[in-house]
Amino acid sequence: MKILAILGSARKNGNSETLVQAVIESLVKELDVEVDYLRLAGQKLSPCRACGGCEKTGLCVIQDDMGGLYERVDQADIIFLTSPIYFYGLSAQSKVFIDRIQARWSRKYLQKIRFRRDEKRKGYLISTAATRGKKLFDGAILVAKSFFDAIDVDYGGELVVRGVDDKEALKNNPEELERAKQFAEEISADFLK
Repeated sequence: MKILAILGSARKNGNSETLVQAVIESLVKELDVEVDYLRLAGQKLSPCRACGGCEKTGLCVIQDDMGGLYERVDQADIIFLTSPIYFYGLSAQSKVFIDRIQARWSRKYLQKIRFRRDEKRKGYLISTAATRGKKLFDGAILVAKSFFDAIDVDYGGELVVRGVDDKEALKNNPEELERAKQFAEEISADFLK
């Protein structure tokens, strides 16, 4: 079983990455998994041009690092989309990546090509934010659900943490790390059914 952790923060080893690592550390104890960390910062990804090229072929016409990332997404059984929240939305790195998934949406809905439809294939949003707004994660959750639908992955839920801004905030928060462990246990139980 393959796990893909899409790291959407510009900050290496920040709070969203710490949170997904805590989840994955618990999962590897329960499931036989191979883990692939995809750090979006540092990838050469151009934004979607809305050129319509993918509508005809299901393939993106832009030549950059995204070409190699589609296969990593396609091969994963569990996908964690991780991102901090900026202005009630996902990071710019995450959004550019997700917008380029338009090629997979076109393949699925316009070309009627379903690459992989596996009942056990699940996707999860893992997100952190500095503030504590009531609807802070609502936009990110909607985008995550749309992203997972486009790649034929069932949305399994989200793990979100408010009020963490300092880079080390989660590393020193045993309560939230325990929540991450519990989240992993729920995922593991779902896959062991």
